[in-house]
Amino acid sequence: MTVEQNVLQQHSQKHQQTLLNQLREVTGTTDVQLLQQALQASNGDLAEAVAFLTEKNAKVPQQDEATYYQTAQVNNDRYISVGSQADTNVIDLTGDDKDDLQRAIALSLEESNRAFRETGITDEEQAISRWVLEASIAENKASLKRTHTEVWSDSPNPHDRKRQENCPVGLKNVGNTCWFSAVIQSLFNLLEFQRLVLHYSPPARMEDLPRNQKEHRNLPFMQELRCLFSLLVGSKRKYVDPSRAVEILKDAFKSSESQQQDVSEFTHKLLDWLEDAFQIKAEEDREGEKPKNPMVDLFYGRFLAVGVLEGKKFENTEMFGQYPLQVNGFKDLHECLEAAMIEGEIESLHSAEISAKSGQEHWFTELPPVLTFELSRFEFNQTLGRPEKIHNKLEFPSMLYMDRYMDRNRDITRIKREEIRRLKEHLTVLQQRLERYLSYGSGPKRFPLADVLQYAMEFASSKPVCTSPVEDIDTTAPPGATTALLPPPARQGSSRMHLSHPSAPALQRVSIHKPFTQSRVPPDLPMHPAPRHITEEELRVLEGCLHRWRSEVENDTRDLQASISRIHRTIELMYSDKSMMQAPYRLHAVLVHEGQANAGHYWAYIFDPHQQRWMKYNDISVTKSSWEELVRDSFGGYRNASAYCLMYIDDKKPFLIEEEFDKETGQMLSGLDKLPPDLKEYVEADNKLFEREMEEWDALQARKLQQEKLALAAASVAPQPMSTEPSAPQHDPEYMEQQSPTGDSKHLQEDTERAISKAAAEHDEKSPEVLLNTAMKVEYTRLLRFAQEDTPPERDYRLLHIIVYFIHNQAPKKIVERTLLMQFADRNLGFDERCKSIMKVARAKLELIKPDEVNMEEYEMWHQDYRKFRDTTVFLLIGLELFLKKSYVESLMYLIYAYQYNKELLAKGPYRGHDEELIAHYRRECLLKVNEHAAALFETGEETKVNAGLSIMNELVVACIPLLLVDEMEEKDMVAVEDMRNRWCSYLGQEMESNLQEKLTDFLPKLLDCSTEIKSFHDPPKLPSYSTLELCERYGRVMTSLTLSRTPADGR
Repeated sequence: MTVEQNVLQQHSQKHQQTLLNQLREVTGTTDVQLLQQALQASNGDLAEAVAFLTEKNAKVPQQDEATYYQTAQVNNDRYISVGSQADTNVIDLTGDDKDDLQRAIALSLEESNRAFRETGITDEEQAISRWVLEASIAENKASLKRTHTEVWSDSPNPHDRKRQENCPVGLKNVGNTCWFSAVIQSLFNLLEFQRLVLHYSPPARMEDLPRNQKEHRNLPFMQELRCLFSLLVGSKRKYVDPSRAVEILKDAFKSSESQQQDVSEFTHKLLDWLEDAFQIKAEEDREGEKPKNPMVDLFYGRFLAVGVLEGKKFENTEMFGQYPLQVNGFKDLHECLEAAMIEGEIESLHSAEISAKSGQEHWFTELPPVLTFELSRFEFNQTLGRPEKIHNKLEFPSMLYMDRYMDRNRDITRIKREEIRRLKEHLTVLQQRLERYLSYGSGPKRFPLADVLQYAMEFASSKPVCTSPVEDIDTTAPPGATTALLPPPARQGSSRMHLSHPSAPALQRVSIHKPFTQSRVPPDLPMHPAPRHITEEELRVLEGCLHRWRSEVENDTRDLQASISRIHRTIELMYSDKSMMQAPYRLHAVLVHEGQANAGHYWAYIFDPHQQRWMKYNDISVTKSSWEELVRDSFGGYRNASAYCLMYIDDKKPFLIEEEFDKETGQMLSGLDKLPPDLKEYVEADNKLFEREMEEWDALQARKLQQEKLALAAASVAPQPMSTEPSAPQHDPEYMEQQSPTGDSKHLQEDTERAISKAAAEHDEKSPEVLLNTAMKVEYTRLLRFAQEDTPPERDYRLLHIIVYFIHNQAPKKIVERTLLMQFADRNLGFDERCKSIMKVARAKLELIKPDEVNMEEYEMWHQDYRKFRDTTVFLLIGLELFLKKSYVESLMYLIYAYQYNKELLAKGPYRGHDEELIAHYRRECLLKVNEHAAALFETGEETKVNAGLSIMNELVVACIPLLLVDEMEEKDMVAVEDMRNRWCSYLGQEMESNLQEKLTDFLPKLLDCSTEIKSFHDPPKLPSYSTLELCERYGRVMTSLTLSRTPADGR
């Protein structure tokens, strides 16, 4: 066998192994023989091999086959295989088989392991990913029983599925359909598109139309889309089911005519179907005239292709819908557009001479009202034989001006492009010159030239210091012995050191044995690098040269940096004149993909122009968002999430997002009023069904609750008569309520379910009451262990749980018991029957507690103190974070209120609050920094800065001084106040302009007022809401930073 044949065989084997791995990953089949059989039957075609295995598995289920773990738990990431069918087998994680669990985790992390090899993700991050997956899967096992045909299960309580007032409606994931939700929600929130769909009516002569495949598919889909849109407008449900519309789409994708490739392909097909459906209607409405298709008018534009092909010039006009852009190699959207508009060699386009070079330019002649950019973030890796996602960061603006790409501005743009090209060439030269200054040297390690000269200057001016006094060293002594009082040899050529020699003959002392002398540093070596021989004259000349050279280098560096900044600024402002800002497009929606090329999850960020905020549409979850969150998830370079589609709308066409108004009353239409009669009737019928479902649920729960009360009363040893008065509703404290699945309730819920599981493992008896008592003991024991642990300042377990705080402060037993019972009475405890039954018993026990058993006023007081403790912590950590960032003015108010709240808590007990001395120290230091900042502004003498400085003093410093003077026992605070006053009084003896003197005279009496009365003060800053885990993490981080930054001078 030749070398070439050997190489080819190895390559063939490697390619076959790659296909086997991909097939195993997609289908989950672990039988190697079956995989090889599928590849042989499909002649190496991966898609046909998948279809072969899917059909085979459908006929003969494989119990031990591993597949993708597909979760549909609310707010969990759902990873779908692009182009996969909804009936893909899934691993059954509802049982207790740990092997299934580990296979699911391994499959989910398989793609991440590739990313580690290619991008350098650390083992620690891999461990975190595994931990997150294990926690997510464990949560699903506890709360969701899923079958192969039911990918996602609704909450049995319809009140959990009720729409909040004015909140947008979500779309249920019915099996790998997050791509559908992202696209449909983006289009639905285009109000003009929404109106077109809602008011679409099928052709009147639909029965007479030739029922080809397109019409057979498109018209029913349009009807289902109308129904879906009407539910998104007026449903009382939190989310609606799009199954019927999705099924039509999936059937179309399965046909040989159109295979789904990715979400971009789906969007193309969707617009094509909508265009066809509206075209049928348009042709019926305008017989004899050229029909006008609203979908074409809304989403399609035109561009002019101008180019040279084999030396011949050409021009032609083309229509476009979604405009594709390459991401790889570009840093922002404008760079992508510039590259997409120019292909090949274009120099010949700008000259009269015709060359043989080929190339073309694109110039938009007509832009659509809705301009959609398709970002190509996937490329095929020839080496690995599979597609890969491009995770590079790509920035895009919220307002995009398209003037530079318009045909009407062709000549201006070409001039500006040429100017930018010239500037970039000059910029490259300047950056290379600057690099020579900043990375000086010829070896592998390089340093800034100014630093090198500074180091040389420091070396030249250093004086040698020996390791021991010269008089005590005899270099002629034998090893292991030392001789003293011998005159040292004189240094040659040195005028800087003059040693006096004894005139009397030196006496030789007896050698003294010093066993460690031989291991010492040789005596002539200095303690630090320094010149051995240098005269004063040489040093003076050298220092002068080095100082002059360093100044020259620093000046050159500054000039280069300034020139580079000017060029950058010039390039940025090249298209900022008004003539190039006449085609504004505002960002409407960003469709995001998270994952890898062959699997991932999709969601959308959509701008709400009426509320002026971004919203995140993630299947059934619709939440408020922000531009900062959008940037983090959409630009790329963070995790594996990035935008794959950008939807801009013409900012000069407000009808695209304007609400509809009643023509008679002028009132804005909302809800069901926006719907035509047939859809209004459809939505009203669905709402009645949902209301009936809630009524039936309420009746069922009322019956169950009554039965449970009777059962508990009968089982009681000393049954009490049932009260006829309705009991007050039980309200969980704010910090125990469920804000979101990532909030405190989820944290408490996990702890509670863990305690219940442990209790169930310890007891054979499974009655809910016994399990509740045992679980409460387990949870209390865990929290007691936290309370007894001696922890450093950065780990405060009182923030972790209210019971720990109560134990620290010796709260009454009844208060602790009721609080713990409230934790187990949480309505959101879980969906499994064991947790639900324990929750019901806990709630029944709460209702049976008599008023004389627990003092509710005392109970509320303890909980109010804990709320204040958490507020104090938030004030403190935000204040310290701002202090460490040197934002002293912003930090001061947080530290002031942290001290005041903490002082009130500590008055009730030593463990009610935080370290008072710590807060007092940073409050004092912050006040001194603010005073210094205000004084520096005053010293500038500029009117605006002087006023700003005095405003800071009057509003912050003067207002805070009485707080420091109230407690005269704090000597450091008194000293700080005197320092601040002395700083301003020192200006009295200085010459200054009369207006400054007048301002200072008016201000000083306020500063020197010794009264401790707090005359006026700011309201406390509004605190953000933190979950328990986030609060503990941030508090620990800031306390650790303080520990690292403290110095002995702090006195801490």
